[in-house]
Amino acid sequence: MGELRDVDAGKTHAQFLATEHWSLLATRGMTWQEIFSRTGTYLTVLSAAVVALSLVANATGFGSGFTTFALLVLPVVLLVGFGTYFRLIEADIEDTWLIIGMNRLRHAYVELAPELEPYFIASHHDDPPGIWTTYSFRRRIGVTHWLSGSPVVVGIINSVVTGVLAAVICEAAGAGDTARTLIAAATALVTVVVIGYLGLRKVREVSRSYEPRFPS
Repeated sequence: MGELRDVDAGKTHAQFLATEHWSLLATRGMTWQEIFSRTGTYLTVLSAAVVALSLVANATGFGSGFTTFALLVLPVVLLVGFGTYFRLIEADIEDTWLIIGMNRLRHAYVELAPELEPYFIASHHDDPPGIWTTYSFRRRIGVTHWLSGSPVVVGIINSVVTGVLAAVICEAAGAGDTARTLIAAATALVTVVVIGYLGLRKVREVSRSYEPRFPS
């Protein structure tokens, strides 16, 4: 009778773990859907703004009307862009937590049935190497992986748009071509450094408070 109770308890635990695993997997799918949706929405807004600016430029010949229109449109584009960037940072952090949760559940599977461990491709450890193994099937993530991430791409686009806005402001103020170019480039560079720092600081704040329960 004791063995039967143990078997029934094991099945019940496995069902609970599987239910939670599917819940985390569904939540992760929604997180990725939000990432793609927000990125696509921002790029759509940016594309529409570029088309609108082109039409106004053709109609006004890059005159004062174009400058006024650009000063009205570009800040709105940047508002959407910066909101998208910081939300993507938060979404990546949430995705990492979901991976940690699934790794812990996988660790419970291995405890219930140790013979299944060789068949798992994803990791059953919740430390950084285990997280990266599940995330990209590598124990470390290279520079190319970070550079190709949605937050980095959106952040760089935001920096370029900020530089363009700075150039338009300089044009409205009557600055020369050289000054306008230098100010625009400096503004874009400062923007990418600042938003990169803010995003990295957010990730480090979360990382410092995290302690793995099942390290490798």
